[in-house]
Amino acid sequence: MISVSQSNRYSKAAFLAILSGVGAAAAQAQEDPAYSVELPELYVTSSHTATVEPASTYGAPVSRLELNPQFDLQVRNIAEAQGDVSIRGGIFENTGFRVGAATLLDPQTGHYFAEIPIAPEMLEGPGLLVAGDNAFAGFNSTVGTVDYSWTEISPGGSAAAGFGDNSLNYQRLHQGTLFSIEDAAVWGAEVELSRSESAGSIENGDHNFVRYSGRVQRVGESTQTDFFAGYQSKYLAWPELYAAPYGSNESDEVRTSLFLFNHSQSYGPESSWEATVYHRRHHDHYLFNRASLADRSFVHQTEVSSAALNGVQALSDVLKLNYMVQLATDEIESTNLENNFTSRDYAKVSILPEFLLSENGERRLSLRAGLSYDDTNRDASEVSPIADLSWTNGDDSYYLSFSQASQVSGYTAVGGATGGLFASNPNLEREVSRNVEVGATVKRSDWSVKAAAFVREDADLVDWTYSFGATSARSAKNVDIDTFGLEVIGSKRIGQLELLASATLLDKDEDYGDPSVDASFYALNYAKLRLTAAAVWSATEQIQIRVDNEYRDQADNVLREGDDAAFFTHLGVYYAVPEMEGLELNAAVENLWEDDFQEIPGTPGRGRQLSVGARYSW
Repeated sequence: MISVSQSNRYSKAAFLAILSGVGAAAAQAQEDPAYSVELPELYVTSSHTATVEPASTYGAPVSRLELNPQFDLQVRNIAEAQGDVSIRGGIFENTGFRVGAATLLDPQTGHYFAEIPIAPEMLEGPGLLVAGDNAFAGFNSTVGTVDYSWTEISPGGSAAAGFGDNSLNYQRLHQGTLFSIEDAAVWGAEVELSRSESAGSIENGDHNFVRYSGRVQRVGESTQTDFFAGYQSKYLAWPELYAAPYGSNESDEVRTSLFLFNHSQSYGPESSWEATVYHRRHHDHYLFNRASLADRSFVHQTEVSSAALNGVQALSDVLKLNYMVQLATDEIESTNLENNFTSRDYAKVSILPEFLLSENGERRLSLRAGLSYDDTNRDASEVSPIADLSWTNGDDSYYLSFSQASQVSGYTAVGGATGGLFASNPNLEREVSRNVEVGATVKRSDWSVKAAAFVREDADLVDWTYSFGATSARSAKNVDIDTFGLEVIGSKRIGQLELLASATLLDKDEDYGDPSVDASFYALNYAKLRLTAAAVWSATEQIQIRVDNEYRDQADNVLREGDDAAFFTHLGVYYAVPEMEGLELNAAVENLWEDDFQEIPGTPGRGRQLSVGARYSW
């Protein structure tokens, strides 16, 4: 008799064999089909995922991070509900989200960093800042930054709707308009409305989301100015959402408002600057027991105002000056803070001169060497060195980098209650991260490879830990961790087939200096081996098939129930209806194999989600 696990293995093997057959067929396909569904290409130099829309709700900026080899999105409920984004084995609070020149800060907890009420059509990205780039331009994020820029508004719009199992239904409306042209400048406006609800892929895993976003834009010959306003309201529920392992049915209700001004300007061949000012308000009401609606033990509201300037100034043919400044101030109102740590001011200044050491045709050797300065009104300041050596030869590039970055922890870790479900620690130190790495990128017309090897030393990293001898579910503690990593990403075009594959190896050596720590929820929740494989096949002029796969072998964790290995597949099929220009039908599935792997130790994994939808574009 074949067991269920054996059956799943056979099914996965058969599915991969089918994909191989698809690839062979695509290699024989015609050379230039006029495929009319406009979706991003899968390539190291552009997108790193094949599927572009989620099967469980409407798209969000965080959607393109799932199964992306550059990011590790650890999901509660669905990616768009609550997802912790880590980079290169860091934790969610080591990751920043930058839009324009400014990092969007949530001072309470990094769990809410990805709450960005901006329609995906308005953003270009995600890009990734690591090593010296993150040390220079990142803000309060020691390991990496998810980087977005503002797109130019295009005239036209779309309406979309879909439904699926688990009582899923969603609707979207998007419109962009260019309404004025004067003195070589174009004015435009863009609005978007989206909503979604579902009973969830497991019991007590429902959601109800809504988002409104809009902007006015002016584009000149060498400038772009954006005025943006956005709001989203999200209700999400999940068993043991945050407070595993107590078997609770929890929920979180969050509301996020964002008002942002962005202006970019270029002048001369190698000089430009960009400025961003924003105000963000975030409100959340967390329930340990979702049925206790009157419970206000965990209600928080944060407000952040920030201004940032980022630019490069060419000083001569062989010298450029890169500079970055970001200032921020925040405050929090909370029902569970026990001290007066309810506001903080932040400042970061980076100066990074760039020297052209030699140039011969397309061959360039350059050196960047500078410093960043981080400070707050409540923590010690830190000066961090940044240096990297880069050699480029046409489309190929190689680099050697040393950098340091630092950050301070959020209010939940340092300013909350010192006992109970989430035990804060008022004695947490500023985190300092040092990174040494070497890397290369090789690009050709139909293939590319990108590789990096790094060693990162994190001193006083803030982690959330568990002790079998304590009553608190999790406690904030400093830990020193050395992380060793190797990552390779490659892409290839074969006829009408685009392929991307990646491999990431990580290893850690940790020292908590506290024998009572029995488990880590985040810092030691990483994949020792992670493999991804994605494919886009333009089967005909009207049909496109997109698939993302991920295999991971996670580090052992005593809090995790079930396997430490997982295999996820997301699949999307898009059909452009030839009889009606602009109409696209689609079908999608997330977690095809219903792998119940616990992405957060102790928090139940998600189930499978199927959906079908339609989009009409004009």
